Amino acid sequence: MLFGYLRVAALAVAVAVAYAAFSRGLLSGWWLAAPAIAFFWAGGRLDRAVNARTRLGRAVAFYERALARLDGRWAGTGGETGDRFLDDRHLFARDLDIFGPASLFELLSSARTRIGEDTLAGWLKAPAEPEVVRARQEALGDLAQRIDLREDLAVLGEDAGTRVHVEALASWGERPARLESAAVPAWTWPLSVAGALGLVSLLVWVGGQIGPAPLSAKTLAALRTYGLTIVAACGAVVWYFHARTSAIFRDVDYAAHELGLLKDVLGRLETERFAAARLTALRAELDVELERGHPPSHRIARLEALVDLVDSRDHFIVRLIGPVLLWDLHLAYAIERWRGTSGPAVRRWLAAVGEMEALSSLAGYHFEHPDDVFPELSAGPACFDGDDLGHPLLPEASTVRNDVRLTGEVRMLVVSGSNMSGKSTLLRTVGVNAVLAQAGAPVRARRLRLTPLQIGASIRIQDSLLAGVSRFYAEITRLGQIMDRTREAPPVFFLIDELLHGTNSHDRRIGAEAIVRGLVERGAIGLVTTHDLALAHVADALGARGANVHFEDSLEDGRMHFDYRMRPGVVQKSNAIALMRSVGLDV
Repeated sequence: MLFGYLRVAALAVAVAVAYAAFSRGLLSGWWLAAPAIAFFWAGGRLDRAVNARTRLGRAVAFYERALARLDGRWAGTGGETGDRFLDDRHLFARDLDIFGPASLFELLSSARTRIGEDTLAGWLKAPAEPEVVRARQEALGDLAQRIDLREDLAVLGEDAGTRVHVEALASWGERPARLESAAVPAWTWPLSVAGALGLVSLLVWVGGQIGPAPLSAKTLAALRTYGLTIVAACGAVVWYFHARTSAIFRDVDYAAHELGLLKDVLGRLETERFAAARLTALRAELDVELERGHPPSHRIARLEALVDLVDSRDHFIVRLIGPVLLWDLHLAYAIERWRGTSGPAVRRWLAAVGEMEALSSLAGYHFEHPDDVFPELSAGPACFDGDDLGHPLLPEASTVRNDVRLTGEVRMLVVSGSNMSGKSTLLRTVGVNAVLAQAGAPVRARRLRLTPLQIGASIRIQDSLLAGVSRFYAEITRLGQIMDRTREAPPVFFLIDELLHGTNSHDRRIGAEAIVRGLVERGAIGLVTTHDLALAHVADALGARGANVHFEDSLEDGRMHFDYRMRPGVVQKSNAIALMRSVGLDV
């Protein structure tokens, strides 16, 4: 605020000095330099103060979101929800709340760049190899304690809405050159100087036509002839190169906008040194031999300046003098020279930034949840063996934890129980922890051991009036997709809620038994829920490979109570009638 007032004061002083100098003759006009200097100095300080306040605001928001996550109030606090990653064809993303409002992505992501968000989303959508998971776990242990680095990445650069078109920028850097050489032809510089002199000659000639001139008419005519000749020559060169320079400007304008945030993130990472092997390798991706030894952040800053110059071509003065100075040609060669020197490394820089930001997001979660453990990824037959599993999207204080063991002979659990007893939440708890485990993140458990698994879920299946698809048809289509995945490695981990509940009891029991048997015989493991007690006996058909577990409820003072504890065996009662009566239905 102070510097804003100083600018206003400097402007008022300048008006007073101008009046005194030019209207009253009391001062020399050179006194205007003092308020002009003060005006621009205050403007610079004002910009710095505004930027500092903006960064401080981002830092406050960073810690407020962290506190909200610790308190379980993080949903809707301004984090990126990852809606753009939702895909109904994906076999678990929508079912397990991986993306969207109040999703796992919103809880985890602190990425500022688009490539960081893309990388984290890719890790959550597909399992990584065990050695990659272990490398990420080590990296998270290193990054979790680097609070200053994670805060700096959160407050750098422009607003979070800044988006670099990642694939376009990387592809542009790898594209073949549009000009024969990255070096400007030697003849262009003398012609540019001659063009500048020609422009001056024409201005002198025009001045001689308007009023008295110290030059003779013959000299003025020579200046006119020289100026017109040089301008025509420059115009011919500009016309000859126009198609190629226009294509260069069009390409860079599409691919290389909004680079400020990427530049700042690269600059911050270049100052850090790491202990974890994966972080060291990523940091090494930024240590490349470039023109004059400049690091990636400097090279991106140079590209950003070139893009600004491309945008400046629309200015009236540049349009007027640019052709005679061969401005477009020099600028096009500078862009091509940058691309020839730095372009092939752009994809590597972007990949390193994306992975660093994804790791930083997971490291922040690791730091905020020190009781969550890193899972053990083992080899051998498919297994999922966890103690005290909880759902990471639920507040820790109210989370009820359960053991889930799919190991040894047991390949499938049939989970029975009444409505609202916790069956679907159990599926999501198991599924989300499997996603975290295979992304390299800690899990909400006291212990978890699992083998590499590809998850297939049928939990949030909906019909589609527009597509003419019933819920039952949508469900069996998803089940077919899960069954198809059993032909690929790693083994499938199926999570099926209310299996085939859209058909009659007879067909449901026959179909359910066939589907479950087919999945297990193809090496899959998983959980199936049902509130149909007849369907709970499907586990019997699998012998030792299947087991029944259940959730119970109780009716106290006319209200249903659930403890959400999983118990062995088949549930012995249903609460449907009690629930109908509790809302006033006469049953």
